[in-house]
Amino acid sequence: MLLHIDASQHRWFCDERWYDLLVIMDDATSEIYYAQLVEESTRTVMTGLREVIEQKGLFCALYSDRASHFFLTPKTGEPVDHNRVTQVGRALRELGIQLIPAYSPQARGRSERGFGTWQGRLPQELRLRGLTMVDAANQFLREHYLSEFNQRFMVKAAERGTAFVPLRRKDLDLVFALQHERVVGRDNTVSFANRSWQIERTKLRGTLAGCRVVVHEHLHETLSITFGPHVVGRYQSAAMATETKIELRKSGRKAA
Repeated sequence: MLLHIDASQHRWFCDERWYDLLVIMDDATSEIYYAQLVEESTRTVMTGLREVIEQKGLFCALYSDRASHFFLTPKTGEPVDHNRVTQVGRALRELGIQLIPAYSPQARGRSERGFGTWQGRLPQELRLRGLTMVDAANQFLREHYLSEFNQRFMVKAAERGTAFVPLRRKDLDLVFALQHERVVGRDNTVSFANRSWQIERTKLRGTLAGCRVVVHEHLHETLSITFGPHVVGRYQSAAMATETKIELRKSGRKAA
């Protein structure tokens, strides 16, 4: 099963504001599974993909353009480097989903024709309903417009049933996060984003000093640290990163 992801930048509210309409659709039937007004980025792409996978299940492959959040391209016009994966590419690889780059102009032409339909219809729908804020527009897309759009433009599948595979994994918070490898310092802290993140003692071992861990920047703006399959730290905000160390210094104790 092949899904197609693409975005169109447009003045969807007919004013000076530009937004990307990020769309994920079935390549065979043109059914739209996801459409939201966003600023296209690694985070917004991951958010869309995660929502589709949670609602529908896993699929075989994703077809996309060669934007930098999908692929790394050594030189403009050259093939993508499949040996160096982006955060999106890594997440899909963990789930067994193949990421396919678009090279043919025919594929791009299909997207442009589809977005031509969106650009002709969606701004008028938003205007008629007095929707001028992006959150309200996205709620309208999710709760009303997608079903109407699919009824009008979706092609009936040749066979009954679904090609989506049920999702068995419970770790999508970790998969769909920006991952960064770090080495734990001697004071059992991890340096990341110009801050020190304290790792408390665990049952695994007294200290993780010198060990390689992975820092996960989650889509909901929290952060966690994993050591192998184990989560060894969770943080609600950047402000909490140094809180523990400050309190320890005040009490005269040393960090673990």
